[in-house]
Amino acid sequence: MKDIIQQTAGLIPLFPLIGFVIIALLNKRLSKGLTGLIACGALLASFVVALIIFFNLPADGSATEVHIADWITAGTFKASFNFLIDPLSSIFLLIITGVGFLIHVYSVGYMHDDENQNIFFAYLNLFIFFMLMLVMGSSYLLMFVGWEGVGLCSYLLIGFWFKNKSYNDAAKKAFIMNRIGDLGFLIGMLLIFKTFGSTDYKTVFSHANGFFSGDAVITTITLLLFVGAMGKSAQIPLYTWLPDAMAGPTPVSALIHAATMVTAGIYMVARSGVLYALAPTSMFVVGLTGAITLVFAATIALTQNDIKKVLAYSTVSQLGYMFLALGVGAFSSSVFHVMTHAFFKALLFLGAGSVIHGLGGEQDIRKMGGLKSKMPITWITFLIGTLAIAGIPPFSGFFSKDDILAHAYASNKLFWFLGLVGAMMTAFYMFRLYFLVFMGSFRGGDKVHAHESPKIMTVPLMVLAVLSAIGGFVGIPTFLGGSNRIDEFLEPVFSASPIKMFSAETGSSSVSEISLMIVAVIAAVLFISWAYMKYSKNKEVPVPESQKLPAVQNLLYHKYYVDEIYSAVITKPLDRISGFLESIVESRFIDSIVNKTGTFVNWAGGLLRQLQTGNVDFYIFVMVVGVVLMIFFKMM
Repeated sequence: MKDIIQQTAGLIPLFPLIGFVIIALLNKRLSKGLTGLIACGALLASFVVALIIFFNLPADGSATEVHIADWITAGTFKASFNFLIDPLSSIFLLIITGVGFLIHVYSVGYMHDDENQNIFFAYLNLFIFFMLMLVMGSSYLLMFVGWEGVGLCSYLLIGFWFKNKSYNDAAKKAFIMNRIGDLGFLIGMLLIFKTFGSTDYKTVFSHANGFFSGDAVITTITLLLFVGAMGKSAQIPLYTWLPDAMAGPTPVSALIHAATMVTAGIYMVARSGVLYALAPTSMFVVGLTGAITLVFAATIALTQNDIKKVLAYSTVSQLGYMFLALGVGAFSSSVFHVMTHAFFKALLFLGAGSVIHGLGGEQDIRKMGGLKSKMPITWITFLIGTLAIAGIPPFSGFFSKDDILAHAYASNKLFWFLGLVGAMMTAFYMFRLYFLVFMGSFRGGDKVHAHESPKIMTVPLMVLAVLSAIGGFVGIPTFLGGSNRIDEFLEPVFSASPIKMFSAETGSSSVSEISLMIVAVIAAVLFISWAYMKYSKNKEVPVPESQKLPAVQNLLYHKYYVDEIYSAVITKPLDRISGFLESIVESRFIDSIVNKTGTFVNWAGGLLRQLQTGNVDFYIFVMVVGVVLMIFFKMM
């Protein structure tokens, strides 16, 4: 089995890299159809190989290290280009390539009329390559290469429609804010090397077992790594880039901000579980940040009227759930929610894209309504995704979210309460969105004629709907007669931790978990009913922006004015300092030195030019004088 992994693992990132090179080099010569075929074929090939590897993993869950090439050798430092294949990386490989393939297929229809479709697919393939590098690398150094690569590709994809200045600003915002987090990751990685003499996972984790719980160095390392995770996975305070990133084409939102890039921080913390298990302070910070973020983002989503912005803040909130799970030691539960979230959030984003496509580019939910009959496939698949994210059984989100809440209850009652509040708000704002878009009567005017999207866009929706409906069955709790197979599958990865990560079954009784599950479902149903009474039965539509909103609603609608605060406290002062340095220090001092240096050189050159008389006798005279002077100084 390990021989198969050794022989095939390198092909997974190779296929999308080849796809990128072909499309990028032959951009103008390839037809749109052939470009789509190459890009989708590359992802399909990677997915097939990922499946082969998944079914050939060692039965004991042991990791396989695949040597690709020697990379860096400097003194005693040596870094190899190796891939690490184990249950954790294999799950992410299937998510990235499987969901990525469906999004690529969907993009063929969504981007069909775009003049730059070919380069769009080149960027998508390059992004997938770097994301695969991130999760397959056997060291923090190789992870960092993929980490920076996906940051670059996200900048290119968010600002893909670069002729729009606001879209360019959103891309720059994402890039800069991610760099803040990446600095924390970089410093943490340097501290890892200083402490352990290597950035290789195997070496770092084996040496880490010699440290005691609460060690200051380990705590510092894990907190620095978490700063990187906060930036990439959009946690407070580094979250504002993700809603603005909706400026990119909808497939970008589905791929980057639902299934792949934003989960990179989850992967990094989960992969570093051995270190975090030794840092209880860091674990608490991770859990608290996730709990606050999930509630904070959910409150903002309650009042947004852009269909993609609602889903964007929903993504921030769901990422908070994943970090909450990591913070209470439920690493497997967090990865479980990464998987189910990839299914239903990709479905919801692509469903939103189908609605936007069917309405000629409209994104304001106040101008929608009644699309159930006009877009039946989009309607039913969107409903399945909404039920899944709301945590309604037996859809996938129910099992993963319940698993997280059960662990939170056993570990920290405050975290559980915040998670429950977030779940209730999720049910409300998602069904608010659903009722305003698909129920009631159409509010878009007579000039807009809604229509269903083509099959190349609806087939991926149907596949994702099936996964959103049944994907949670891999994690059925034992007290319900099932077997939490994903927990068992990932157990070998996290068993190396110096402290045992508890399960919900050991942390609380079956009776209490059933009670928690019932409470969560009843709360979700009540808030769904409230949304139905408010937006479907009474057909209440959010007021226009020009009308004055109540104070609390106005605060939520303007997202707590966080962007404005950042602008006033950070951006504008930095702009003023930069302006001062540019006009005074740069122009009057640095430029003055450079300019006067040039002036002096010209003046000196003019003087020396006088020596070039063209008179040979003068040249002989100067030479003789020079020789005499040399002899004179030599004799002194």
